[in-house]
Amino acid sequence: IAMTIADLGYNMMDNGSIELPCAPEEEKRIVEELTNKAEANLKQGNLYYVVSTRWFTGWQKYVGQDLGGYPWDEHSTDSQPILLSKTTDRPGPIDNTNIVSNGSDFMADDPQLLRTLEEGRDYVLVSQEVWEKLFEWYKGGPALPRKMISSGVNEKFMVEVYPLCLKLIDSRDQDQAIIRLSKKASLHELHERVCALRGIGPGKARIWDYFNNRKHTQLVASNQTLEDSNLQMDQSILLEVEADGYWPSGFGMDSTGNELALVSIEPLRSSLSIAGGPTLANGDSTGYSSSLYQGTTLNPALTNMEEGNESLRPTRKGDMGGLAGLQNLGNTCFMNSALQCLVHTPPLMEYFLEDYTNEINKQNPLGTHGELALAFGELLRKLWVSGRTSIPPRVFKGKLARFAPQFSGYNQHDSQELLAFLLDGLHEDLNRVKQKPYFEQKDSDDRPDEEVADECWMYHKARNDSIIVDVCQGQYKSTLVCPVCNKISITFDPFMYLSLPLPSTVTRTMTVTVFYGDGSGLPMPYTVTVLKHGVYRDLCHALGNACCIRSDESLLLAEVYDHRIYQYLDSPMEPLASIKDNDYIVAYRLPKKAVEFTRLEICHRYQEKMPDILKGVQRKVFLTPSVTYLEDAKTGADIDRAVKRVLYPLRRKPRFSSLKAHEDGSAPEAMEESTSNCSDQSTPWDQSKDEDEDLEEMSSREFFQLCTDDRGFGCRPILKDSPIKPDRIIKVMLDWTDKEYELYDASYLKDLPEVHKTGPTMKKTRQEAISLFSCLDAFLKEEPLGPDDMWYCPSCKAHRQATKKLDLWRLPEILVFHLKRFSYSRFLKNKLDTFVNFPIHNLDLSKYVKSKDTSSGSHVYKLYAISNHYGGLGGGHYSAYAKLIDENRWYHFDDSHVSPVTEDDIRTSAAYVLFYRREEVESRAAGESSQGYGSS
Repeated sequence: IAMTIADLGYNMMDNGSIELPCAPEEEKRIVEELTNKAEANLKQGNLYYVVSTRWFTGWQKYVGQDLGGYPWDEHSTDSQPILLSKTTDRPGPIDNTNIVSNGSDFMADDPQLLRTLEEGRDYVLVSQEVWEKLFEWYKGGPALPRKMISSGVNEKFMVEVYPLCLKLIDSRDQDQAIIRLSKKASLHELHERVCALRGIGPGKARIWDYFNNRKHTQLVASNQTLEDSNLQMDQSILLEVEADGYWPSGFGMDSTGNELALVSIEPLRSSLSIAGGPTLANGDSTGYSSSLYQGTTLNPALTNMEEGNESLRPTRKGDMGGLAGLQNLGNTCFMNSALQCLVHTPPLMEYFLEDYTNEINKQNPLGTHGELALAFGELLRKLWVSGRTSIPPRVFKGKLARFAPQFSGYNQHDSQELLAFLLDGLHEDLNRVKQKPYFEQKDSDDRPDEEVADECWMYHKARNDSIIVDVCQGQYKSTLVCPVCNKISITFDPFMYLSLPLPSTVTRTMTVTVFYGDGSGLPMPYTVTVLKHGVYRDLCHALGNACCIRSDESLLLAEVYDHRIYQYLDSPMEPLASIKDNDYIVAYRLPKKAVEFTRLEICHRYQEKMPDILKGVQRKVFLTPSVTYLEDAKTGADIDRAVKRVLYPLRRKPRFSSLKAHEDGSAPEAMEESTSNCSDQSTPWDQSKDEDEDLEEMSSREFFQLCTDDRGFGCRPILKDSPIKPDRIIKVMLDWTDKEYELYDASYLKDLPEVHKTGPTMKKTRQEAISLFSCLDAFLKEEPLGPDDMWYCPSCKAHRQATKKLDLWRLPEILVFHLKRFSYSRFLKNKLDTFVNFPIHNLDLSKYVKSKDTSSGSHVYKLYAISNHYGGLGGGHYSAYAKLIDENRWYHFDDSHVSPVTEDDIRTSAAYVLFYRREEVESRAAGESSQGYGSS
């Protein structure tokens, strides 16, 4: 195979000599220094480079750098990660071909990133200095430079991975060209680019916002940015060129052949009664009246074509409001789903169709000076008066990017996270409290719960008073108990929505094989149940209970890979999420005092004959390694005796017949933790005088033992009189021959079980139905706080891992449930498509409400909207179901497309956020009598 110098990672110097690559540790140090330097000097215009995660992860493994949150190759929507092989080979040239659209064409001009990429999963960003070093060491490419910009009102720095892509249409010949500019570029820069591309003078060009192939506003050359002009990814812009003193016309005609009126969007300033009909831009009244809108006002700017395909028309008979779709502006289905649920929330719809401008709080530093509320209100009005015309929410998206840059760009986002931001932002913009009073939080001090709850609610309302608080906020009781002094702390806190865990997401089962470090028992796999978000300490505790560990013993966790100990899991607070289902985990049962002595790590090899043409034998590592300890070891004889003691349970003797492995040589089945009974368990053999005699007999039959280095290589023989150099860990390799097979049953050290067996070979069981009530029970159950969420006990004067119990106390008119289908951690991302059976009518929460006050209203609710998510992580699709109350009919809002659905269709495994409204006793009784109610 012919290989070049570059292929080997070497650089040819000018004098013809070869420059050897840096050592891995040196590369790591240089890159970390350059990265820290870049992060300390962030500013707009800094250059960053996009690098494929697939290549970069290989480099990280090579230099021994922390893999961060993505230690696997996860380029599909499959939520199961593919574990990368644990090798340390030097990676080849930088290879970005898997993340560009013309990947096979390595030398293509202006390579473009695939649109479906996600940072971390598909690519990483490195500073210009880091890229230059990596390119110097590895070559390859293609290079994908991107600039840093500041985004949002707080000017948050971010790298613009996807610049704005605009389609330029020349009105003279309909010729089209693609222009790519930063969204922070000015309209001046756009004009310069267009004029240079078409070879025309700047005074001869006129550019129009040509969204949806219709004229909207003229893009006059100015310092206004493309983002502030509400230009969207992949939209069209129209070029008109002056000829002989005349400008062309005829573009952007409406259905009557008249050129569309062009009116810029302005904030809500004046109002006009919609009962008399909104005035269109040409001054003509629509002349209609609707009882639904009596007394409401409409901003004249709503007549602008900025957010509609045709002039806004009043709702006519048989043309119900509230059935308008929202156009997808590039992965904005998450936003459209959330918005449709909110605009179909009856109290919010009624509020924003009225004149709410006098409640806008422009002084609130926590709000957006009313801009978010105005943008939402205008969009809601458009959706309720535009009939079935779909609306592009460009202005609202622009406001969202301005005040919440985390939702900017064209990646998919979480509809629930957007809902949380919107509800909070609308509340702050509409907060009737202009000067918030200060209240010092008081302890409950054994006062009645009712008194403390009312006091907390009064304090909350004194600082927070808006339509959102009126209809969307409830109150729950939180009880914390100190595990040391039993101090009880009770607080009452407001909530806007309830994030409910799916019961299957709270825990996970893990199978770990336990080995006796002193040779007092056979290895046994145990399957235990632990919290998914627990830590190594939780796993050790569950295993200790399962295998009846003694008070003077401890468990040492380790990961086994390729018949060697890959790493010890000895950091008690490391998250369990770092252990994947296809890992092989063992636990060594050792006396607590062993931490003071030398650890002895024992691996195994066997001889395999080579093909006749090669002759000789080769040795291969096999079986599961064992771990014990050496107390004051001085010679090879001490190691020999420790090894024989660990292997003692594997001796082929009749007395072990009851504990023999399966006839096929596989390990015994994992013992469930529930079946373990510590009081009845005894050691399976008598460690007495007979054992000492047997050990002496075994010592006469010597393994060929070899001492190895830290990586398990560099073997050298160990003789009984060999002196032992004190060290923290000594690693030995045992060579097995036919004699050892005769003496020991090696099957106990074979076939380690995976942490959790998955895949098509796994026996599938019918999944139990999960109800909304079981999710609520999981949310409210008592559980210990996480290690990163310790509570400061005022009695102990120290942080404690207290137990926490939640109870519902006060329920709002609008109750929102968020089903936590997505789980994120440093090492794992997952989505559950579990079907949750939720009531449509008569959701009775009376038993969950601990307050005895009945004045707050009914505790029975009826469903009116759902935000759905289909597909996997980092993509998928959102839609919404919403009920038109006046019609008593459900509709499916899928971006622009709106269609009726039956009530039987809305319960699916895609349900993500559920919206309920309190059902008063009178209406419920009327509904039951008219329906002969039966839905649940």
